[in-house]
Amino acid sequence: MTSPQDHISYLQQYVYAGSGIVLDAEKQYLMEARLAPILRERGLASLYELCEVLRSTQSSPLHAQVVDAMTTNETYFFREPAHYEALRRTILPELMEMRSRTRKLTCWSAAASTGQEAYSLAMMLLEMGVAGWNIDILGTDLSSRVLKQAESGRYSQLEVNRGLPVALLLKYFRRAGLEWELREEVRRMARFRSFDLRAGMQSLGPFDVVFCRNVLIYFDLPTKKRILEEIHGSLFRGGYLLVGTTEAGLPAGDRFRRSTAGNAVVYVAA
Repeated sequence: MTSPQDHISYLQQYVYAGSGIVLDAEKQYLMEARLAPILRERGLASLYELCEVLRSTQSSPLHAQVVDAMTTNETYFFREPAHYEALRRTILPELMEMRSRTRKLTCWSAAASTGQEAYSLAMMLLEMGVAGWNIDILGTDLSSRVLKQAESGRYSQLEVNRGLPVALLLKYFRRAGLEWELREEVRRMARFRSFDLRAGMQSLGPFDVVFCRNVLIYFDLPTKKRILEEIHGSLFRGGYLLVGTTEAGLPAGDRFRRSTAGNAVVYVAA
């Protein structure tokens, strides 16, 4: 007879294998809350029954659904304003001067979720005046579910109320029923695709700027180091890595030089 803790341990290992995300034993309440909708949808009475179904099937939509449910997709427009201020005042002007001949900038939102990070950058660049520039913003996420919304460019009133200045809302969005839809000039600056950060990144980049914010905290130390090495390989030399404010002490090693831009801590690819 398996115990409730056995089910939690199995789900911890299952989610780690599928995403690299480390869930502490103390996160049992989080597992129960996030998996409850799946139990209801599938007519399952408990986490035990869910584990039994997962064990009995090698691959099914349920497998991806469980991993997706346990990923954190918290995001909003212009999250961590110090980063955007550093980009506007220091990083982007510097990069635009360096790229004045090619007039091309490449950026990666490595945990794009529903797209607010990528689109915030796009709107900022438009405000800075990038007419005639080739701007390529790649947004990736493990979750196909959130990427569908990112690609649609449609957001609820609550979502546009979080971090988005009213002036930019009125300038770059239009009403679409009960939602707000980004105008084409913003949407065409960003593209989205599913990607697992544990995979090799040779096919990506090279990038001038990589956002990898508030995601590495969910990985164990060896996985963090491996991801940072891969990100370094995806950046131009002198390119910038932005991580979350709670991640500023990450093990970047000698591949990155820790620096400051305004009030933001940034990492520069050596």
